[in-house]
Amino acid sequence: MAPGGDELKLLGAWPSPFLHRVRLALHLKGITNYEYVEEDLTNKSDLLLASNPVHKKIPVLLHSGRPVCESLVILQYLEDAFPGAGNALLPADPYDRAVARFWVAYADDIFFAAWIKSLMGMTEDEKAAGTTGALAALQTLEGAFGECSKGKPFFAGDEPGYMDVALGGYLGWMRAYEVVAGVNLLDAGRTPLLVAWAERFAGLDAAKGVFPEVDQIVQFAKALQARTAASAAPNN
Repeated sequence: MAPGGDELKLLGAWPSPFLHRVRLALHLKGITNYEYVEEDLTNKSDLLLASNPVHKKIPVLLHSGRPVCESLVILQYLEDAFPGAGNALLPADPYDRAVARFWVAYADDIFFAAWIKSLMGMTEDEKAAGTTGALAALQTLEGAFGECSKGKPFFAGDEPGYMDVALGGYLGWMRAYEVVAGVNLLDAGRTPLLVAWAERFAGLDAAKGVFPEVDQIVQFAKALQARTAASAAPNN
């Protein structure tokens, strides 16, 4: 049950960084007694298909039976639905809220878009270009952290907020990426502020139990790469 006695149910799949985002946000809001339902994405449940008929994707948060879809929409919904619970994810000042939303969009549209190509690209050139783009985006986010944090521990200042949760959801996969691709995305020589931030964020009580073990993600990523390569191979 959520604050106020409302029922909360979260549909997800354990490897998803977007699920990790939502769980981090729930925990930061002090909402830990929600029901989690693991979805088999190769055989999606009727509940998932009915709850998200447009995209048919996880995560989905069901609040008293009403579905809220897409991780960033869920984060903002939690802020609106439970304004007095735990950490405020978004700042009170409208300009600061806009800045936070800008950098979250950058993390998804620029960093993640390049990074996924480096993982799932069809050619070595495509993967290399994706890696280059992801590393360049992280350099930009290093500068953003310096500006947004103003010398404090998190993007949002003294306590983690919207951007911390959005980027923090990727941390499990960032750590696994070094094993899968041989590239350390968070390198102290390139992005020392982000490296220190990642350690602080991963050490939060709210992050405990959220991220799968690195080996689990590595095995999942390798299997996903193999399936992608097989599906792209020409039929003989």
